[in-house]
Amino acid sequence: MTVSSSTNGFSLPTALPMPASSRGPKRRRKISRDAGHALEILGHAIEYLTDEFIYSGGSFSARDGQVEAIQLLMGLNRQIYFACPELPSLGERFRALLRPRTA
Repeated sequence: MTVSSSTNGFSLPTALPMPASSRGPKRRRKISRDAGHALEILGHAIEYLTDEFIYSGGSFSARDGQVEAIQLLMGLNRQIYFACPELPSLGERFRALLRPRTA
């Protein structure tokens, strides 16, 4: 199932698969200012919709519009986060320092 917006024509599946890189060890990411701002806004929107859903006594159904909206925002959140480049681990940085440089 995909959801699309009539205002911008953007569409994406309601249940986005987890990227392969998210299944391994936790890696830090270099998050740009714009991506950080987007993640912050999405986080607030997810929290707000979740609170509203819980306080209204909604039942968890995959067809519920509020649940779909929360899932959509969570998918966008993951998409933005995993688009940010991974930072090298401490071991990788250390090995890079020890690696002989050739000109």
